[in-house]
Amino acid sequence: MRPLAICEVTAEAAPFAKTGGLGDAVAGLTRMLGAAEQDVRLFLPLYPAIWRQGHDLVPVDFLRDVTIWLGTRELRFSAYTTPLPASDVAVYFLHCPALFHQDGIYTAGWDEHYRFAFLSVAALTCCQRMGWAPDILHVHDWHAALTPLYARTLFAWDRLFAATRSVLTLHNLGHHGVFGGHTIGELGLEPYRGLLPPEDLAADQLSFLKNGIRHADLLTTVSETYAREILTPEGGFGLDGLLRERAASLVGIVNGIDYGDWDPRHDPHLPHHYGATDLAGKARMKRALLERVGMEAGDEVPVVGMVSRLVEQKGIDLCFESLPAQLGRHDFRLVVLGSGEARYEAFFHALQATFPGRVWFYRGYHEPLAHWIEAGADIFLMPSRYEPCGLNQLYSLRYGTPPVVRRTGGLADTVEPYSWEAGTGTGFVFADYTAAGLAWALDYALTTFAHPEAWRGLQRRGMALDFSWERQGRAYLELFRNLAGGA
Repeated sequence: MRPLAICEVTAEAAPFAKTGGLGDAVAGLTRMLGAAEQDVRLFLPLYPAIWRQGHDLVPVDFLRDVTIWLGTRELRFSAYTTPLPASDVAVYFLHCPALFHQDGIYTAGWDEHYRFAFLSVAALTCCQRMGWAPDILHVHDWHAALTPLYARTLFAWDRLFAATRSVLTLHNLGHHGVFGGHTIGELGLEPYRGLLPPEDLAADQLSFLKNGIRHADLLTTVSETYAREILTPEGGFGLDGLLRERAASLVGIVNGIDYGDWDPRHDPHLPHHYGATDLAGKARMKRALLERVGMEAGDEVPVVGMVSRLVEQKGIDLCFESLPAQLGRHDFRLVVLGSGEARYEAFFHALQATFPGRVWFYRGYHEPLAHWIEAGADIFLMPSRYEPCGLNQLYSLRYGTPPVVRRTGGLADTVEPYSWEAGTGTGFVFADYTAAGLAWALDYALTTFAHPEAWRGLQRRGMALDFSWERQGRAYLELFRNLAGGA
């Protein structure tokens, strides 16, 4: 079979631009497709911060000072390229200072709609200038979701895209990219109003994501359970009706993770390494973590870790009641790394003050410390309200740190509930989104920890699982080949 030509269009790709799991997932899948000898090329904006990262960005001669139009607005861009780290895949950075001159990937600026419509049009323009006909146009979340519509409209005249099929991956349905109706004309879509959602026209608005869902040939999302959840009013964020119409074209595939970065056997951030057959290094990491955060505890005292954005999605509300109660009932240490909404940050600051020497909170994000917590903690806490896929529970499984999770989205697909009676399972799973549910699961974990033999079996089962992109990415490649007609 010949290699597929796969055009990836995204707002984020690690390590260049990342706010969460989107950047990791895009980079991991793209790297896997390149390793599978597909002709994959990745396009994303050249944010100012990327200049400062020290990458060897090479200007692309035939992509200098290119003019494109969005409605009546003339924009100019140039492209630079460098390989995606640990791969031969070319990443193309689209440099448009008129739109991307502020720090940060996302802004609250008046021109946010221009910024990401530009991403779609510029990526398609690059394909034209390359004379490169993608078999698959793979776009991610609302930021790139207009790309299939633009391919069907502004670029329909060009036979280069005649056989191109489009795939939209929904990483998080909670963000739609909705703008006022005036943006329809500003983005060059006025002649194609008949293709836009009638309810959006009636509401005088333009939803990037809704148009992507309507016009992509195939929809994927990042776990099987999440694919079912978004078809319901509870999980669909107002798009469940449209998604039910497209249900036959919706597929759920659990994200992979990069074991090159996240594996306790060779994690460069860790002073002590270990694997499933020798957990001595994990005990040393626990002692090192406690020393680093200024805590004291014997090996028999469990450490609960949490690395999270502190937002409602992550289930922090459930912690308000359950964590103080559990700290009063059990002797354990709690180490938390994260930032987000002020009320959640204030809660963890107050918890630290109430339980000095037993709770430690770091406000912000610190990559090496995140690795230390995954390795040094005994239990990982992830009580999400909803979780399309989730990555930290996958890291925790590999690091021998059984997770406490809610049964939702990718958490339901990746963490098997522990059974004391059967001696099976990989973590502690609660169903109802209540403080009592979280308290039950955390209590179950803490009491199980007191039985070393059962705990070692739990750890080893989790560490044996394979959620690598080499495994998970094969499902994408099969989908792409089928969509491209078996090319």
